[in-house]
Amino acid sequence: MRPMSLVRNERIKLTANLLNTVAAATLVTGVVGPNIALSYGLPGPGGGWAVLLITLVWLLVGSAIHYLARYVLKGLVP
Repeated sequence: MRPMSLVRNERIKLTANLLNTVAAATLVTGVVGPNIALSYGLPGPGGGWAVLLITLVWLLVGSAIHYLARYVLKGLVP
């Protein structure tokens, strides 16, 4: 294995790690946060269907970013 591919692989792994961290932060911010606020009766995004819709959108965005990170990892060179 050439040294250049080692550097390239490490950069790819760092990028995937960054994307996965952003995905986790997205899920916590958009899914966990509003639902905790709702359960404690704190002001938040309305109630009922609004919370469900917002949660679903954030869940899909976080999942998409996570799968983007997995796609980036396919660029690793053996």
